[in-house]
Amino acid sequence: MPGKTIIVLGTMDTKGREMTFVKDEIERHGQKALLIDTGVVGEPNGAADVTREQVAAAGGTPLAELLKHPTREVAAPLMAKGALKLVGELVETGRADGIVSLGGTQGTTLATSVMRQLPYGFPKVMVSTMASGDVSNFVDIKDITMMFPVTDIMGLNAVSRKILSNAAGAVCGMADSEVTMATSGRALVGVTTVGITTQGAMKAIEVLEAAGYETIVFHAVGTGGRAMEALMKEGVIKAVLDITPIEVTNHMHHALLDGGPERLSVAGRLGLPQVLCPGAVAILVYGPPDSIPAPYRGRKYIPHSPLITDVRLTRDEQVAVAREIARRLQGAMGPITFMIPRKGFDSYSAEGEGFWDPEADAAFVETLKAELPPNVRVVERDLDVNDPAFAAEMAGNLIELMRRAGVATATR
Repeated sequence: MPGKTIIVLGTMDTKGREMTFVKDEIERHGQKALLIDTGVVGEPNGAADVTREQVAAAGGTPLAELLKHPTREVAAPLMAKGALKLVGELVETGRADGIVSLGGTQGTTLATSVMRQLPYGFPKVMVSTMASGDVSNFVDIKDITMMFPVTDIMGLNAVSRKILSNAAGAVCGMADSEVTMATSGRALVGVTTVGITTQGAMKAIEVLEAAGYETIVFHAVGTGGRAMEALMKEGVIKAVLDITPIEVTNHMHHALLDGGPERLSVAGRLGLPQVLCPGAVAILVYGPPDSIPAPYRGRKYIPHSPLITDVRLTRDEQVAVAREIARRLQGAMGPITFMIPRKGFDSYSAEGEGFWDPEADAAFVETLKAELPPNVRVVERDLDVNDPAFAAEMAGNLIELMRRAGVATATR
């Protein structure tokens, strides 16, 4: 008897033969395949387990209505809505163990819009002709595996059979994994960092893990902070050491490490214990120097790599960041400590380094202290963020907040 059920999602009017081949390969691995048809324009090429009529109905529009003017532009959003409802129900009720899809631009758009709504850890494989380019819009912050098929997904041949077989094997292997993301109520502590706060983060992690807590580290490049906060919402992360809210600054100035408008507000809204620090908040990140926007040219910058350039904020811009951080923490519940390293918010801004600007940093601190909500405790130290003593104190403060909140260690 088949052990796991794998959803094969796609448009059977254009990809029916290929989807049926993937189904056969999944069943060859001893699993069960469930074909879901999202096609509208042409007649299905093969038999679906969940028909396009069922998908359309789940999306709120009878298929007969869509077929009056069968265009993908009109039908795709409605079929995506229906597919998400049906797939979501299968996943929530434990009747599906993985999903694989094949498509071009439109098929990839539809399938990944469904995959992005599925839980972290649930196997997701997208065979896409778009997979060799920028897939950030398709993947966003979810664990979607993108596979480039080399050929267009139009017919079966020696190349496409092998790659589609690989995709079937990949999703079956993922579904067979016995590793789970269950934490059983134990604390998984989110930590944010970028390269110029890494030394401090490493010391803090060492202290947290020595105390029995498990850490999960996020590179604060925009997607990192957003992924961390998504895992907070799913109940996976129980506390946070948010060392590096650079993503707030970059959102304000439309720079590369944009964490979005919700960044830094989720933990407070959920009432999670958190220790915050202004790591790298005075820095905007762009590509090579010639990509720096006109308003920021002519000021201090440091090449972080050949493709990444860091730009220093002015005093007034830092004050504006302080106000925005304080605004995002308004109404926050749960225990919060904000730790201030007076000798530098990152390795570039430490005393004697290229971005050292104590006047601008002091203006940030004074504004922040004046505008933070009263339930946020502020701790100031004449150290820089990467000083081992400062990092250890950050971790120690979070441990104390977690203990008071009854957050269990991983070793209990």
